[in-house]
Amino acid sequence: MNRPRILIPIPTSFDEPYNAKSWPEYAAAVEAAGGEPVKVAMNHSVADLKEMARQADGILLPGSGADIDPVRYGHDRDPASADPDPLRDQTDRALFEAAEETKKPLLGICFGTQSMNVYYGGTLIQDCSPVPVNHRAGRAVAVAHAAQFSQDSRLGRILKQSGESTAVDDEFARIPVNSSHHQAIASPGDNLRVVARCPEDAIIEAVEGFDPNHWLIGVQWHPERTVDSSAASRAIFADFLKAAAGV
Repeated sequence: MNRPRILIPIPTSFDEPYNAKSWPEYAAAVEAAGGEPVKVAMNHSVADLKEMARQADGILLPGSGADIDPVRYGHDRDPASADPDPLRDQTDRALFEAAEETKKPLLGICFGTQSMNVYYGGTLIQDCSPVPVNHRAGRAVAVAHAAQFSQDSRLGRILKQSGESTAVDDEFARIPVNSSHHQAIASPGDNLRVVARCPEDAIIEAVEGFDPNHWLIGVQWHPERTVDSSAASRAIFADFLKAAAGV
């Protein structure tokens, strides 16, 4: 049986050391879940990207060292906002359009989730305060805080079935997550449902699409970094690959 082919863009067009460190982690998580990672360079045309997406089985949009240009969501730029990466932005937009047209499953992680939100018309917090939660904790901190999620969401069912979550009440449960970002979703985009927040400061930690026929999830943390230690992280990739395989 062929393994589902998952497109994963190179995280940035400008930072090769960052790419060399982070892209293999996404690829390894996809491989561990039974998929075939396909590296997407930043030099493809929009037409080529859409054709690649049509031939693939799923799309994973990774983190990045860049920030999205606030002009795209109608805000002035905060001095704390990093420079945008126009080639990564073009790549993400083309892949979002292709995913919408084909209903290919799409997983956004960190910057990929922020990109998803802006694509659908949402806005971003350009710099999260480090108080009371340090969302910039980084890869050296295995557990930065909790993510409290809605149990009746697609993501919630995935996390609950992993056996790692702890129920808060009949509606919500929590899992421990890492954290490595300084921007976050402010207002969610059209067709996106907020399904998880940080309980300490209400920062949005995950969104998903409303369409039951389109697997579309974005998480603000980095499950690819914890697949060896976290059943919840493995469950996210496993369900993503099941959707990509058409199961």
